[in-house]
Amino acid sequence: MRLKLFILLLLAGLAPVARAGKLYIPMNADDQTNHLKAYGIAFLALKAGMTVDWLLNYDGGAFAMDQNAELERTCKLRGVDYQVMANAQYDGILQKIADPDYNGDVIKLEKAPKIAVYTPKSKLPWDDAVTMALTYAEIPYDKVYDDELLEDKLHEYDWLHLHHEDFTGQYGKFWSAYRGTNWYEEDVKLQEGMAAKHGFKKVSQLKLAVAKKIQAFVAGGGYLFAMCSATDSYDIALSADGVDICDEPFDGDPMDPQAQQKLNFAPCFAFKDFNLVTSPYVYEYSDIDNTMLRRVPQNADYFSLFTFSAKFDPVPTMLCQNHTTTIKGFMGQTTAFRKEVLKSSVLVMGDSKAANEARYIHGEYGKGTWTFYGGHDPEDYQHQIGDPPTDLALHPTSPGYRLILNNVLFPAAKKKPKKT
Repeated sequence: MRLKLFILLLLAGLAPVARAGKLYIPMNADDQTNHLKAYGIAFLALKAGMTVDWLLNYDGGAFAMDQNAELERTCKLRGVDYQVMANAQYDGILQKIADPDYNGDVIKLEKAPKIAVYTPKSKLPWDDAVTMALTYAEIPYDKVYDDELLEDKLHEYDWLHLHHEDFTGQYGKFWSAYRGTNWYEEDVKLQEGMAAKHGFKKVSQLKLAVAKKIQAFVAGGGYLFAMCSATDSYDIALSADGVDICDEPFDGDPMDPQAQQKLNFAPCFAFKDFNLVTSPYVYEYSDIDNTMLRRVPQNADYFSLFTFSAKFDPVPTMLCQNHTTTIKGFMGQTTAFRKEVLKSSVLVMGDSKAANEARYIHGEYGKGTWTFYGGHDPEDYQHQIGDPPTDLALHPTSPGYRLILNNVLFPAAKKKPKKT
């Protein structure tokens, strides 16, 4: 009760009031010491019913909102740099951005999105960059898994993140290296129990049903964000509807010998014409992922963000807001996407030309959108199973993590008619 009372008092203090200025949060490289927590300030303002201006391509994607003493205090407590700006000065910024020759725009953020993270209840020996980012930025979220999705509870949320996941029913293809470990055996037991609970004979059938619920969520207007193996394994699962692509160690019987020929790429969000990696001894799902093919040393591993026209392409511009266009590369079970297998409808927002790979991609499906981000942890180059989680307090200005938080705020944006 005390916690609820505290939250109510906090939100009451954040209620919008008429003030003679703006709380301005710069997001460039020089003037902001904690980019990641700045997103949490914007989210807190939205939660309190305030409107937040997102200044695309201005000061690194600055935020502005009505001056508020409680927000100022929270900025100080969380180490977020800000300034109180007179309305006349702020109007000058808006006029500059409105200039047709200036590649910028002002996006109104109006409502805090309700966030869900698809993640198992059990403790697995790896962490998740998105949940770490949300926790560090102090943005609330709910955990959901197969029960909630199959009970059609996704409609309660605006934004869904897919935790490091295998939607093909092959348990992450960890069998070869980890089948004797307690965590692997427990995961198999949990997944098989979940499948039986919902009337499925195989885990692959359960995961396909879940993938279809996610597909319906996006088609109905939901926002999907996925990283690492949750990207390619998701599309592979959709393509293998009715096809057994799991070998005997995963489901007790051999895979369909004609599985590759029977794949249907039409339902996939992002990928087409890919080839499965069928051996249970190989830690890879398909040739969507470029991990085994890339020859990039760590000291030269970077990818570049594309620059979009803010006034004509506000969505990719929002998703690419940053204080740099050069992002450190990082590995994962799915590190990057081979460009040869991308559908023509896919928008590449970040790539490595040296490796001929896409790292950050986006697209529309029905009334909603999806975004896939390759790699596991933007501040841990080659995260290994059992490694400790990244301490984001050591990386408060991480441009790789900023891309994640751009996606979190994206659903809050007021929809603008497309310009022609």
